[in-house]
Amino acid sequence: MKNMNQLMKQASQMQAKITTLQKELNERELDVSSGGGMIKIKINGKQEINEIKIDKECVDPNDVETLEELVQTAVNQAVKESQDMVSNAMSKLTG
Repeated sequence: MKNMNQLMKQASQMQAKITTLQKELNERELDVSSGGGMIKIKINGKQEINEIKIDKECVDPNDVETLEELVQTAVNQAVKESQDMVSNAMSKLTG
């Protein structure tokens, strides 16, 4: 019975650590860019985009497709990096 109580205590402690880590990760921000820094994105650990900055030089009404591609690339990279950050942090915690 002692082993079961100890196991339950460890599970509870692990859950508390995971909850704390998730809160910390949700507050962390990553800065990601594409197009040589022409598109900049800030994203958090919840994969929420907090900010998008677009350099004036890449806004060309005659070439919207390039701007769309730059934004898409930056968003995809930001989401991937945010997911990697969360995954790495959870791996360290859970061993």
